[in-house]
Amino acid sequence: MTDRAQTQIQIQLVPEATTPAIQMEGGGVQIISRRMVQPQPERTSSRSPEPEIVHLTPWDLRRITVDYIQKGVVLPKPPAAGQYAHAVEHLRSSFCRAIGRFYPLAGRFAVAADANGRPGGLTISLRCSDEGAEFVHAVAPGITVADITGPLNVIPQAVWSFFPLTGMLGTDAAVDTSRPVLAAQVTELDDGVFVAMSLNHGAADGTTFWDLFNAWSQISRSAAADDRDISFTAASSRSRWFLDGCTVPISLPFAKVEDIGRRFEYPPVQECSLHFSLENVKKLKAKANAEMAAMATATISSLQAVLALIWQAACRARRLPPGQETSCAIPVGCRTRVKGIPHCYVGNAVARAVGRVAVGEILGEGRLGWAAWLLNRAVASVDEASVRNELAAWHENPSFKYLAEYGGNPVAAMVATGSQRFDVYGNDFGWGRPAAVRSGAGNKLDGMVTVYEGGDGGIELEVCLAPDALVRLVADEELMDASRIE
Repeated sequence: MTDRAQTQIQIQLVPEATTPAIQMEGGGVQIISRRMVQPQPERTSSRSPEPEIVHLTPWDLRRITVDYIQKGVVLPKPPAAGQYAHAVEHLRSSFCRAIGRFYPLAGRFAVAADANGRPGGLTISLRCSDEGAEFVHAVAPGITVADITGPLNVIPQAVWSFFPLTGMLGTDAAVDTSRPVLAAQVTELDDGVFVAMSLNHGAADGTTFWDLFNAWSQISRSAAADDRDISFTAASSRSRWFLDGCTVPISLPFAKVEDIGRRFEYPPVQECSLHFSLENVKKLKAKANAEMAAMATATISSLQAVLALIWQAACRARRLPPGQETSCAIPVGCRTRVKGIPHCYVGNAVARAVGRVAVGEILGEGRLGWAAWLLNRAVASVDEASVRNELAAWHENPSFKYLAEYGGNPVAAMVATGSQRFDVYGNDFGWGRPAAVRSGAGNKLDGMVTVYEGGDGGIELEVCLAPDALVRLVADEELMDASRIE
């Protein structure tokens, strides 16, 4: 690997999600406390004393079969004397205030027989009972910020113990309805703090995840200010959105919840973190659009150009034959695509666009534009009409996301999650901006790519591949040239 590549690639070993490693050289992550914390109601709240029932939508239900969303940020060491004890209590208190704005996530799933009397059917709802979110305080002796963020450092496997509820499927919280939908963990490092959340994907998507995380950091850095004096980015909308005429609650054709979930044995993967500066993102976008200038009828976006590049590099790293079909899936947010869904909607509001092509068609000189154009057309096909049609058909024939379906022999798929529009590096909890963002062990597949903002207007990607393919990926000169730090 070149010296240039060594300055920008962070490679981390990923344990299987079902058996997260908690031991490391020199010690292990130690849980100091684990407790349920209740949401602190907003002062202007007019909630009924009776628990509100939030019925889940097709978007929610189809994602209840995957692992919890797990994201966290690396923060500097709190500056005050006795900093850790004070900081942890402060983070707990501000977390309670934040979930007061997102109180359905402090509830529990409720399972009931089909109210319409259909034999063998059940419904799953979210009961806003304020039973609380889990809050975990842990310490990781011997782990430093540089261990997690430094160039070419293998991240200690104990980092996966920085996340709560690891190994849980969304359905686990419906099988055992005492289990929380949401959890947070604050882990003390030798010279910093790791702040993480885990959120049941059946309750909400990445947009809601980061809206809550942003609210938590805003409240934390505003110290004793009243919520009414804090300028939140958005006020959350807690009512779920259904198509007109949809039967609510939606009946699922299962005798028991255990029949919905499917355990998946994760293949071994390794990860790398790639940073594309704003300048290099602009260059990639310009190159992709120039290559397609003769036939394109729309502009290829920055993200489409960057994902096209990593799609090409993954095909090379996997050594896929030219005739092999490969695919790249991209999340498409529906808050701005479907009328009636507010921007601050709490829940899942995501569709999926998939580009498919033979490997040989996107590799070679001048093919970046074609790969990006395929993604552009896939995203363009997800319009309001198609989204409504998919939702209308779902409750008649429910389908779920099962991670095992993303495999293959050979593995040729790439699945992107996240967005560069999520505010990640703005999460200053009161003593400094994050040094890095990391995800937990959940949903880690061969071909999973998580998109984050780059912190400088660029784009950051977390890429998971089979170990041998990852080694070839980080040696890919075309990819390294585009992602070098300038």
